[in-house]
Amino acid sequence: MGKALDQEMHDYFMRLSEAEKKSVIQMLKTFLKGRKEQVLPQTLEDYNRELEDGDAAIKGGDFVSHEEVMKRYGIKR
Repeated sequence: MGKALDQEMHDYFMRLSEAEKKSVIQMLKTFLKGRKEQVLPQTLEDYNRELEDGDAAIKGGDFVSHEEVMKRYGIKR
């Protein structure tokens, strides 16, 4: 199926004007840039280290309280 699809794409592409070809190339580049990098599974050690780092940050005062978030965005209860 892959070769047939590649040939079909090529055949259609060759029928386009130069301006249309440039537009299709730009669209393809946009598709490829938009791909997310593959996310690798997280190890238990990495997960636990992230939890420990988060706990340390909170203990060190590096956080924003719920009340502060509500205040920043003008949300009233």
